[in-house]
Amino acid sequence: MRRAAFLKALLALSAGGSLTGRVAAGDSGRIMIPANPGGGWDSTGRALGQALLEAGAFDKLIFENKGGAAGTLGLAQFVNASRGDPNALLVMGAVMLGGIITGKPPVSLTLATPIARLTSEYNVFVLPANSPFKSMAEVLTQLKKDPGSVKWGGGSRGATEHIAAAMMARAVGVNPARINYVAFRGGGEAAAAILGGFVTLGGSGYSEFAPYIEAGKMRAVAVTSRQRLPGVAAPTLKELGIPVEIDNWRGVYGAPGISLAQRTALTAKVVAATQSGAWTQALVRNRWTPALLSGLDFEKFVKEDLATLRATLIKSGLI
Repeated sequence: MRRAAFLKALLALSAGGSLTGRVAAGDSGRIMIPANPGGGWDSTGRALGQALLEAGAFDKLIFENKGGAAGTLGLAQFVNASRGDPNALLVMGAVMLGGIITGKPPVSLTLATPIARLTSEYNVFVLPANSPFKSMAEVLTQLKKDPGSVKWGGGSRGATEHIAAAMMARAVGVNPARINYVAFRGGGEAAAAILGGFVTLGGSGYSEFAPYIEAGKMRAVAVTSRQRLPGVAAPTLKELGIPVEIDNWRGVYGAPGISLAQRTALTAKVVAATQSGAWTQALVRNRWTPALLSGLDFEKFVKEDLATLRATLIKSGLI
């Protein structure tokens, strides 16, 4: 798709006011959430859906959850079932890129249509409140003694928290291949495993664990941000001697085979949704950082991030 043509179409829509005002309603829209209910992708998809409805982008929305394989099972279903549908959206993000690199699924993300990056948030590692460990330093000491005794819970293989876990292992002289990492299909499943004591510690986007941290059921012990997160009493990985900073961004793609005009219109609907009150409330409620990037700039970002993530996975020993 030519950049000049896309920008011309997007500017034409903007001149007509549809990027900042109420967009023309469609009959119905469909959002594929490639994860089980209760996690970050689920929260993102449903929050975006509410914002799209408030912005008048659609009269109604249908949500589909299809978890597994870092979102690539949902990707495959979306690609196969949505071709040419101008009102279909797929929630995706950094985790899916990691799954594509490590899992090498038969269906490529390049078959779908880039629309927009929406949010970014950093990962937090947590211990259950009754854990015998009091800090990440204690966990890493145990990891060095007996790697298999520390059971990490998180998203799919290649997720940002998996990369961080592998880098922590390397920092204390443990082969990343020896870490005992348990992948879950969503943040809800990971949270249940942590609270139930089925894993030693867990990692995910802060918003997924925030209610449990604030209720005193989990204890935050490390974050993947450059600086400490406001209100979170946990050191950064860099403070622990791990030179890693990873953010977990999320965005949306459109269906394969849609036209330039359809892509431009769908992009305008998503951008308008991010200007709604419902979306602003979701950002505050989930502590998401707004990271809107649309159209061809987003397409370029995904390509670059895929290359960066691949290099990080190689460095961390995961591929």
